[in-house]
Parts: sequence; structure tokens; C-alpha cells
Amino acid sequence: MIHLIVYILSLPFIFMVSILPFKLLYLFSDFLYFIIYYIVGYRKKVVLDNLKIAFPEKTNAELQKIRKKFYHHFIDVFMEMLKTFTISNQDIMKRFELVNKEELEPFMAKHDNILLMSSHHGNYEWMFSLNLLVDHKGFAAYKKVKNKYFNNLIVKSRSRFNTTLVATKDFLAQVEVNDQSGEKNVYGLLSDQSPKLNKAHHWCQFFGKTVPVHTGTEMLAKKYNYPVVYIEKIKVKRGFYKAKFEILTENPRDWSDYAITDLFMQKLENHIKQEPENYFWTHKRFKHMK
Repeated sequence: MIHLIVYILSLPFIFMVSILPFKLLYLFSDFLYFIIYYIVGYRKKVVLDNLKIAFPEKTNAELQKIRKKFYHHFIDVFMEMLKTFTISNQDIMKRFELVNKEELEPFMAKHDNILLMSSHHGNYEWMFSLNLLVDHKGFAAYKKVKNKYFNNLIVKSRSRFNTTLVATKDFLAQVEVNDQSGEKNVYGLLSDQSPKLNKAHHWCQFFGKTVPVHTGTEMLAKKYNYPVVYIEKIKVKRGFYKAKFEILTENPRDWSDYAITDLFMQKLENHIKQEPENYFWTHKRFKHMK
């Protein structure tokens, strides 16, 4: 009952924010930044600790500057997520653009099933709009939120762009069913967060530290022999992003164990170094280290 009451009280706010023009949306984002950064101080220590580990060569002043920029981006992405409820297909495709579309069509035509690896860098919420460019049916793994009403709302929002959201625990079973159907599918997984230790099958180098990594995408690739693609997201300016897809492998079974995962993490690290303020540092990526 409490979950329902919170949901009902929040829904008008969510809707009002989602219909704001972008100029007003970002003014509101600036206001929330001030509250969250200077008054609430949400996870400021976690963010700074992560940055110190990732960039030990930077001065404290440089790290503080990156942290402030990160919080601006962090709040912007949250507001852009709310905007997703009402944004048109045309508008989101202008604001989240795939730069190498000409390479996408022949690749998609060649493969019935594709695995897509990406991260919590840039705006991963708007990445769902890429499904508007392809005929393949999109599936994305997600972690359920405790409030079932908000969970259903998030699923509805993220499913607007021809994507079916599947809970992480059910994802493997969904791929198995789809593989037998003969339909064309593309599967999106955000593979950069730290797994639980009892589910850590592989540790790799990330910013000079040995950390556990998710290996589910590589496991699926080798089991079904699906090609693996990496999506890099670049923030052009506020409210505008460019994405580029890169083929990691079309023959995953030819690779040694965990080599695909290591390659993904290497590319992610290189990308983060170019835009450190646009990565989600609020999660404890270095919680477990060897």
C-alpha cells in the first residue's frame, strides 16, 4: 500500500517534468544539482573515492572538478529518463544519433541474432531508441525495482522503442526461447557494473586494478555463436548524444575464454578516460579488488 501511495503521489510530478521543454528541463536539472550536490551530498564520497582509484595521477582539484561535472551529467540523465515518457520518436532520434548507420544495415542483414555490449557511460536510457533503426526485435536485460508500480512504469517507458525488457534472472531463458523461434533479435546488456562475488567467474584489469566483471554476454555469445557488438556513446552537448557501433567479433567461439569480456572492458576504460565526467561513478565499481 505504501508503494502504491508513493507512486500515485509521484506520478503527476513525473508527467509534468516529462512534458517540459528542454530549456526548462535543464533549468530544473540545475536546481536539483544544487540540492543533491551541496545540500544532500548524495554519494559524494563514493564518487570521489572511485575517481581517486581510477585517476591517481590527477590532483584533488582536478578530481573535484570532474566530480562536479559528473553530478551535472548524472542529474541531466535522470531528467532525460523522465523525458522519455513523452518524447517523440523523431525528437529522440535527433538527440541520440548513430553516426555509422551505413555500416549497420549490412551487418544486421547478415546476422539473425546479435549481442550488444554497452555501459553506464553517457545516456544509456536513450540507447533504446537505436531499435527504431532496425527490423530485429530488441531485448534488454534489466534489474527490477522493489516498487512494482514504478517498475511497471519504467518497463513501459523503456519499451516504447521496440524493446522488450526482461528481468536479468529470466534473460537466459528468454534467449533460449527466442533461439528456437527462428526470429531476428538483438540483445542489449550493460556489462560494466561489479557482480556479486559469488557470481564472479572472471577478474580483469580495469584502471590498473584487478576487479570482477560480468561475463554473461560472452557466455551467451559462445553458447549460441552470436556476434558481439560494442556501443560507444559520446555526449556532444547537453541533451545531444552520438553513438557508434563497433563489431567485437563475429566468431565468438574462436576466442579464448574471457577475451571478449577483457576487450570490452579495455574499450570502456579508454572511452571513460576521454569523458570521465559522463560515467556513472555512484556505483562502487572498485568495491572488490585483488
